[in-house]
Amino acid sequence: MRTKQYPLRTCLGCGQKGLKGELIRIVIVDGTLTIDEKGKLPGRGAYLCPRGDCVDLLLKKRGRLSYSLRTSLPRDAEEDFLRGLLHAKVDKE
Repeated sequence: MRTKQYPLRTCLGCGQKGLKGELIRIVIVDGTLTIDEKGKLPGRGAYLCPRGDCVDLLLKKRGRLSYSLRTSLPRDAEEDFLRGLLHAKVDKE
């Protein structure tokens, strides 16, 4: 009997693999970074664990998000998005 396989993705912050549905997907829509809550938006996506530690680690890895999305984003836009994500995570915890 075959076992069912689930899609795995790698977190940009910590580098650990996790199930696609458990990670946060980040995409670019009309030139701005957005969180893809349903996982259905078109385009290349980058994945991140929903922990504040992983967002912190990604903030220290400058340009990593732009590189994984294969685009050039202004560093300020990338950092502002991640800081907003970090504050949102801290507020929920």
